[in-house]
Amino acid sequence: MASSAVIDKLEGIIEIKASPEQFHDMLANKPHHLHHACSDKIQGCDLLEGEWGKVGSIIRWRWVLQGKAKAGKDTIEAIDPDKNSITFRKLEAEILTEYKSFVYTIQASPKSEGSGSVVHLTFEYEKLHHGIAQPQFLQRFMLDVCKDIDAYLTRPN
Repeated sequence: MASSAVIDKLEGIIEIKASPEQFHDMLANKPHHLHHACSDKIQGCDLLEGEWGKVGSIIRWRWVLQGKAKAGKDTIEAIDPDKNSITFRKLEAEILTEYKSFVYTIQASPKSEGSGSVVHLTFEYEKLHHGIAQPQFLQRFMLDVCKDIDAYLTRPN
């Protein structure tokens, strides 16, 4: 019997003022500080296993999405400081009731002209069936988090 699961991808791009290194450092090494940048969205981040910025580490996130408090666990699946890229895999989260797997990568690259960065967000997931919509609400949320991180990193002292 063939599986009815559907593998899909959703991408988003946003330009920010912060450098790729600043942005990546915040996500990879200081995600527990994200609530300072976007307290209306990220409520907290705890290291459950491993070390900040290391592959295999497990992180518990607490966030507010569409007005509702949520929580879940991710593992750092890949990290590339040279490319300012980090990849997380959802281990536990409400979203896994609709998706068999959910992996997201956030990469910051230098802008081709001037200062700042281009952040490329990629969701790769396996839907449990064809009737499940793309997670565009989550894409908007994550791009808004990126904007808030940028505002935090580039605020005047």
